[in-house]
Amino acid sequence: MKYKLLAILAFTAILFASTPQSVSAAVWDPNGQWCTPAGGAADSGINTALGCISTTADPGQGSFFDAILKVAIGLGGGLALVLMLYGVFIVTTSAGIPDKLKEGGDIITSAVTGLIFIILSVFLLNFIGINILGLPGLS
Repeated sequence: MKYKLLAILAFTAILFASTPQSVSAAVWDPNGQWCTPAGGAADSGINTALGCISTTADPGQGSFFDAILKVAIGLGGGLALVLMLYGVFIVTTSAGIPDKLKEGGDIITSAVTGLIFIILSVFLLNFIGINILGLPGLS
């Protein structure tokens, strides 16, 4: 079972890493390493496999932390979806075996709990960080 889960995780990682990125807004220097991220200053980003990632810690859209949060939330949601599908597959192919039913139910419960944790953490960051404390750079 561990090998199946590792294969699913590897497939998901390859799928996300091989997604084509938009490079139409990229501005290259003579060495070909700097680019302009969305909403960032000129020559403030570096090209990666995930696209143009900002290297500045400036607050606002297009910052390094904004890019990391978007990638992390997307990967977390995608992983939760894959785990839910895997749990449903275990339950439907269990043929009424109680151990398999419990295993599939536990996987589904864990995936839904993780997804709720991700959604609540984004909500709390928005509510506390922006609405209550008014931290710059989180809007």
